[in-house]
Amino acid sequence: MKYLKIIGQQPLQGEVKISGAKNAALPLLASTILAKNSVNIDNLPNVVDINTLLKLLEMLGSSFEKTSNNSICINTSNIHETKATYDIVKTMRASILVLGPLLSRFGHCEVSLPGGCAIGQRPVDLHLKALEQMGAIIEIKAGYIIATAPNGLKGATIVFDKITVTGTENIVMAAALAHGTTKIINAAKEPEVVQLCEVLKEAGLDIKGIGTNEIEIVGTAQKLLEFKDFSIIPDRIEAGTYLCAGAICNTKLKITNVVASHLDAVLSKFEEMGFSIQKDANTITILPAQKIKPFKLTTTEYPGFPTDMQAQFMALATQAHGVSIVDENLFENRYMHVNELLRMGADITLKGHTATITGTPNELTGTDVMATDLRASSALVLAALVAKGETNIHRIYHLDRGYEKLEEKLEGIGANVARFDE
Repeated sequence: MKYLKIIGQQPLQGEVKISGAKNAALPLLASTILAKNSVNIDNLPNVVDINTLLKLLEMLGSSFEKTSNNSICINTSNIHETKATYDIVKTMRASILVLGPLLSRFGHCEVSLPGGCAIGQRPVDLHLKALEQMGAIIEIKAGYIIATAPNGLKGATIVFDKITVTGTENIVMAAALAHGTTKIINAAKEPEVVQLCEVLKEAGLDIKGIGTNEIEIVGTAQKLLEFKDFSIIPDRIEAGTYLCAGAICNTKLKITNVVASHLDAVLSKFEEMGFSIQKDANTITILPAQKIKPFKLTTTEYPGFPTDMQAQFMALATQAHGVSIVDENLFENRYMHVNELLRMGADITLKGHTATITGTPNELTGTDVMATDLRASSALVLAALVAKGETNIHRIYHLDRGYEKLEEKLEGIGANVARFDE
């Protein structure tokens, strides 16, 4: 197992190039199950989650060739297996994204429950309910979702009880090869969902309402699509994380290969805290604040403030002058970074889904901390950048799931960071 050693309070400056969005790449890779041709994909982030899904697609019978570090040519025309086994699904919840396209194309599939979780505790039940409305027969047996639709899926009107990103993506893909028209109401509007819909539209799918909360899809009655080559959109969460690095160290930092409009809620929060933001076609520069002000934020679905940036902003709140309030509305267990930040000297109290952070500027101290999930890990990295002394972040395999070339990018802007074996 590896850990990161970070020596804090180094002056940061320069620029960071943002990688492709993991959360866009995962559904797009799954969507190639619907393709009848080979597809070239560029700007694919070289991170663990992507490699896991590629391994799963390979196990199903697809083949791919890496044409560069961030480009592949994938061919799914020879898929012959329709079972996604627990061994691989347990390592990544997004593996559930193969459910919709496999069922739509083959009329049957078996997909392990993500992480072996109980149905009622996770939003997977929203995926299954929607597929049942489309005529699928769903059975849960020995930890697997066994789904059949012998005559193909049928178009239906799906109303999601709550907004679900992976649910929207799964049903968009299921509807692509269905018989008839599917309408998804209360659909997610995230940029990653938008790109999936746009790629499918480019492939010839009749799809309307892209980027709105109502998507309408006319299925092809199990006729495979002819995909065009495409490039993954930039990772807005990675971009937000590096902007937080500039903010927490209160220095000028530029990020490139980014779509600023995908970060409107995050950028306005930086401005509320006293930072200045400069934007152009594909760069964002954050400029230091005279005094970092406290803030209030509530996580919500796009275009609101993203839950995937909550932990990073909590680390940033430790450097504000005053009391900040964070309200986590979307996920339980999204505060696992709090105990580790407390170990570094942060002043944080929790009550239900609300965290109160009293800023302790320049008071964090390096120590040994443990990463618990992907975004919690990035919060610890940010705290370590501004802490006195040395911080050792253990279990960094979480970081490797979603941040490409993390040490290289941090070193490029002046951080003192290195990876070691435990």
